[in-house]
Amino acid sequence: MTPAAGVHDGHKDHEGAKFGMWLFLFTEILLFGGLFILYSAYRARYPNEFHEAGGHLNAAIGVANTVVLLTSSLTMAVALSALRMGRRRRAMASLAGTIALGMVFLFNKYFEWSGEIARGFYPDSPLLAGRPQGEQIFFGLYYSMTGLHGLHVVAGIVLLAVMLALALRGRITGGEYHKLENAGLYWHLVDVIWVFLLPLFYLAA
Repeated sequence: MTPAAGVHDGHKDHEGAKFGMWLFLFTEILLFGGLFILYSAYRARYPNEFHEAGGHLNAAIGVANTVVLLTSSLTMAVALSALRMGRRRRAMASLAGTIALGMVFLFNKYFEWSGEIARGFYPDSPLLAGRPQGEQIFFGLYYSMTGLHGLHVVAGIVLLAVMLALALRGRITGGEYHKLENAGLYWHLVDVIWVFLLPLFYLAA
């Protein structure tokens, strides 16, 4: 194999990896898109019940978590940009910041869920059993969709932690940043999904 051929194969490998990531992200969009359609159908059927149920959620925490994730998207972009410019320390610091912000999001979500459960707003609870069916469906969708999103945040944190470990070992550099770029695409998708979840649930009232 000639050096030129090796470079060409490497280029094709990077392009293939990015294409594979975009295909994976597309399946994620289909997954959440289906859930959004399901939510819309039930919202159209039970508009008053969804309005009432949404008023029981803590909108302040929902907005705060939105700020947290949008900031994490910024630090993710800074990490990738810094790595491309050869600023390794800044890249790793920004990446670590992104991971920390993801953990803050999960802590806030745990705090929020704990409060809702303590007040009796959870699927099949005695409190919800005595309320209209539309409110029961609302909270079922709320826990299902935000819980699924939370699992994606956990997966994203693990992925970024792996990227940070590789960067510390010199496996990811300014000339070999494609793994971090793909990880960043996943993290940005997680953030975008939350931006759609915010108005559906927390601003439903």
